[in-house]
Amino acid sequence: MSSITLRVIASDTAEALIARALRHAADSGWQVAAAVVDPSGQLIAFRRMDRAITPAGDFACDKAWTAATLGKSSRVWGARVLASDTLRAGHGNRPRLMTWGGGVAVFEDGICIGGLGVSGAQEDEDILCAETAIRAQGLTPG
Repeated sequence: MSSITLRVIASDTAEALIARALRHAADSGWQVAAAVVDPSGQLIAFRRMDRAITPAGDFACDKAWTAATLGKSSRVWGARVLASDTLRAGHGNRPRLMTWGGGVAVFEDGICIGGLGVSGAQEDEDILCAETAIRAQGLTPG
């Protein structure tokens, strides 16, 4: 066999994740942007709340990209970068990799099917929005 099967988050699920993350943020009084990408980092869904800071959109996309393509949260990636001189030195040459928390890999049956990035609130609040949304869809944050 010369090919593999790749599981990818469905667009309806991506939209539901965005809606749930923004609802959690609104209920908490936070203004954020949220993005969902597939496992290869391609954007599937995006929304920015009216009063979210302008760069939150790009940050959310990069957090989602980092989580999906590495199969781990952007916070875990950040800790790994801080622990390694070589990763820290090379990280600056990779513009999409984000070390701030708020990018969470989305798993279904142990397989990474995409990533959800939230940005605009405090780091722990961004993470909470993302993980709450993922769990509400019956998926597993990673």
